Amino acid sequence: MSFYDLMKKWEDFDFEAYFSEVSHEDIIRTLQKDKLEELDLLNLLSPQAQYFLEEIAKKSYAVTRQHFGNIISLYIPLYVSNYCTNHCIYCGFNKENKIIRKHLSLKEVEKELVAISKTGMSHIILLTGEAEGLIDINYLKGIVEKATKYFPSVSIEVLPLETDDYQVLKQSGLDGLTVYQEVYDEDIYDQVHISGGKKNYRFRLDTPERGGKAGLRNINIAPLFGLGEIKKEAFFAGLHLKYLTDKYLNTEFGVSLPRINSAEGGFKAFHKMDDTAFIQVMMAYRLFQPKAGITVSTRESHEFRNNIMPLGVTKFSAGSKTGVGGYAEKDLSTCQFEISDKSSIEETEKAIRERGFQPVYKDWHTI
Repeated sequence: MSFYDLMKKWEDFDFEAYFSEVSHEDIIRTLQKDKLEELDLLNLLSPQAQYFLEEIAKKSYAVTRQHFGNIISLYIPLYVSNYCTNHCIYCGFNKENKIIRKHLSLKEVEKELVAISKTGMSHIILLTGEAEGLIDINYLKGIVEKATKYFPSVSIEVLPLETDDYQVLKQSGLDGLTVYQEVYDEDIYDQVHISGGKKNYRFRLDTPERGGKAGLRNINIAPLFGLGEIKKEAFFAGLHLKYLTDKYLNTEFGVSLPRINSAEGGFKAFHKMDDTAFIQVMMAYRLFQPKAGITVSTRESHEFRNNIMPLGVTKFSAGSKTGVGGYAEKDLSTCQFEISDKSSIEETEKAIRERGFQPVYKDWHTI
């Protein structure tokens, strides 16, 4: 059975009716459990759970410390190309946008890698637009091989690949994969993906599973909050996380909480996720999947990231740039989206230490 088949079992479920019937007693019973089921996740995502945020926060803090100690792992992203053959209405790299495009050669990639390695960061994620024909397995193999010369942990966030391709990249030193479904609601997915390979909902949905079959060491998933209804998207992402964790025992799975930020094209979120909803979802994930990594990127502000640090997060990006390159030389290309936390790596590290946590410049699964 695929995850798509599991989702289909929930397609007639009346989420609003269920949420309207969740009681305070239901929340208390969920909080008393050590192992949560799917309906417990819904309880924690319900409006009634907002009356228990303090209690949920205390348990989320305790569970996170139990499994991760006081560690906050750091990673840094490197965009190597912003060419794209997809027409996705929410993305700055949308092929219809008149932006400054750039594609790094392997020599240029290595120059950026050298500059980043001097920061002391040891976990890097390589990102590209989804330009079919330009971003192929040979190019990806080349940039992964370059990256492993300078970084012990290398991940990618690129166009979805076949299992055999992930195996090739694993043999080249790749250990991590990030892939966002963007939106689990299939109708909205079709609406926001106008054309290009990304329009294939099923192929993208099965991407983390192909990475698991290839034996990648860690895989990170997420919805892009703002496209679909927040609670339903959070539920299906949590369900997806559990499905993958239960099926691929040799891979560490984690989840991110990206919210739509300003990007080229001026797209506005269909469903706004406020800070309270963000925190509620993050803590629900922590209690539902206690051993899962939770990543919060520089899409969020410095102040907000500092405030939520004790509540379940295990991984931050730091010193991020979302244009192509920009670490070795000034980048003039258009960014995929605007970052909110422009703090340096040193400033991020200092903020983590000031709150009693230990910043670690390597993958959280090795701690």
